[in-house]
Amino acid sequence: MAISRILIANRGEIALRIHRAAHEMGIETVAVHSTADTDAMHVRLADAAVCIGPPPASESYLNTAAIISAAEITGCDAIHPGYGFLSENAQFADIVEAHDIAWIGPKPDHIRTMGDKVQAKKTAGALGLPLVPGSAGAVETMDEIRAVAEEIGYPVLVKAASGGGGRGMKVIPSPDSLENLVRQAKSEAKAAFGDDTMYLEKYLGNPRHIEFQVFGDGNGNAIHLGERDCSLQRRHQKVFEEAPSPVISAGERTRMGGVVAQAMAEMGYRGAGTIEFLWENGEFYFIEMNTRLQVEHPVTEMITGIDLVREQIRIADGKNLSCSQEDIAFAGHAIECRINAEDPFTFAPSPGKITYYHAAGGMHVRVDSGIYAGYSIPPYYDSMIAKLIVYGKTRERCIMRLRRALEEMVVEGVKTSIPLHEELIRQPDILEGNYTIKWLEEWLEKRGEADAA
Repeated sequence: MAISRILIANRGEIALRIHRAAHEMGIETVAVHSTADTDAMHVRLADAAVCIGPPPASESYLNTAAIISAAEITGCDAIHPGYGFLSENAQFADIVEAHDIAWIGPKPDHIRTMGDKVQAKKTAGALGLPLVPGSAGAVETMDEIRAVAEEIGYPVLVKAASGGGGRGMKVIPSPDSLENLVRQAKSEAKAAFGDDTMYLEKYLGNPRHIEFQVFGDGNGNAIHLGERDCSLQRRHQKVFEEAPSPVISAGERTRMGGVVAQAMAEMGYRGAGTIEFLWENGEFYFIEMNTRLQVEHPVTEMITGIDLVREQIRIADGKNLSCSQEDIAFAGHAIECRINAEDPFTFAPSPGKITYYHAAGGMHVRVDSGIYAGYSIPPYYDSMIAKLIVYGKTRERCIMRLRRALEEMVVEGVKTSIPLHEELIRQPDILEGNYTIKWLEEWLEKRGEADAA
């Protein structure tokens, strides 16, 4: 039976994004919401709405029983979890399917496997994805450590098996410093964790974060939709994403895209997923897989012309992939800026009432957002309130269009990160595509020092 009514188990811009895709397919939507989101745009636009609890996410958007009940009383035959909240909760996916409701997401077993970092790495290696070189397990003696280091090449990273917070972890630049630094790491680990078991990895000094969008039909067919460069990050939170990456060639895209698509086909993967890598000196190293839609999916849509949410719904409805790998053409360049309700440079949250709002517009400018003038941003959830996505035939034209769009976009009543993005796209390194995962924090630190002086 075809999907006819979807419950959207999320909020904010992604809930509105799902609603729009569903309505374009002739499918009705039901919005669930907390009491803090009664006036949210997706709630106002959905065909039906159900309040599922008070503002805390644990009592509303993470309340499995309330969500399933809402789906049943409104006659929904599918649930889309968006991203965050319950989107990568295998138990929730199991419960949805146990109630004969279509789960618009990957198979629960795949969510479970890829949600376990150790199991994910083992699975990725077995599927032929490149891993960060290192010891197979714990290393016991100094001779063993020296042998592994020689095999994978310096610099290496010695890490406490029970580690965390950087304790019991040392970068070893050369054989001369190995013995001394290993002893220091062991001593720190013993003091902090009561366990001085160590293992070794190749040290990636200044990599980029590059991820591949994949799609599978669950029956052994899979495709990739190219890569996104998400290296501009602060405290591991993405700020600015672009596709394609400025450093990946068409040949690399074809080669690595083929590797990830083949891995997903062998896995029997279903729906949307993202394979995340660190990239340095032309080499990819698997770090994790996200078994859901990504915040930054619009840049992929802009350069491929494929609606990822529509594709998710089709796959969950038992249909085949709408295109083959040969059908996918990559054209132009797209950039997404995450607009957060926060101070642009101290990053302090800035919830409150939006007194005036003007969205940027024009050719190839897209704003994914649920805000409007008079809307009050609640303080209970993630601070992202909008995504500004622009497209250009070239990266240079894309950046010029983005600069104009940022100047045009107005959100008054709260502080936003728009001024941060306006400064970023004037930095020579950004204009040249010359940045890594460390760039933004280093730039912010220098900027802070300059302001203090």
